[in-house]
Amino acid sequence: MKIFDSTSLMKLFSALAFCLVTLLAGCSQPTSFSGTDLSMVDWGKDFKLTDHNGQARSLADFRGKAVVMFFGYTQCPDVCPTTLSTMREAMTLLGPDASRVQVLFVTVDPARDTQQLLAQYLPAFHPSFVGLYADEKIIAATAKDFKVFYARQPGKTPDSYSVDHSTGSYAFDPNGKLRLLLRHGETPANVAADLKAMLAGK
Repeated sequence: MKIFDSTSLMKLFSALAFCLVTLLAGCSQPTSFSGTDLSMVDWGKDFKLTDHNGQARSLADFRGKAVVMFFGYTQCPDVCPTTLSTMREAMTLLGPDASRVQVLFVTVDPARDTQQLLAQYLPAFHPSFVGLYADEKIIAATAKDFKVFYARQPGKTPDSYSVDHSTGSYAFDPNGKLRLLLRHGETPANVAADLKAMLAGK
């Protein structure tokens, strides 16, 4: 039997302690998200809008789900349909976890985006997607609270205007905490991975 002297034992214990600390440090590393971290901001805490079924909604209604909220309008030629298509693909990639994710589309064009139009537009991308609307004043206040920019740009006729608007989507964890800004153009795989991590409590 090999006998270890005190010096050897100290070296052994030091090596074991170093390994343990390294392992614990690895376990405590923050999750690497593709989206931009918003967990420290003090805005975008809630909203009070109406969904495309005519039901009053707030963030608390979706507690227990990861929520992705996007501001746009139905006549948007590119950013909005692209974002919604990305979210549809991300939902497919999530598999069974998709039932724990809610996508919300807040119109910045309430003059044209009626309840009926939103009820047709959103389910065309995914049956679970929900459109939210309100009058101009409430939409403006909600957009301001979420640091969302939007502005009408004149068209050839009074009703053919376009709307410039912010392109990112906001992701909330199942506890209703704003966590991430998902950039326009992010891949469905990265979006799905971020949402899966939040659903896992990371």
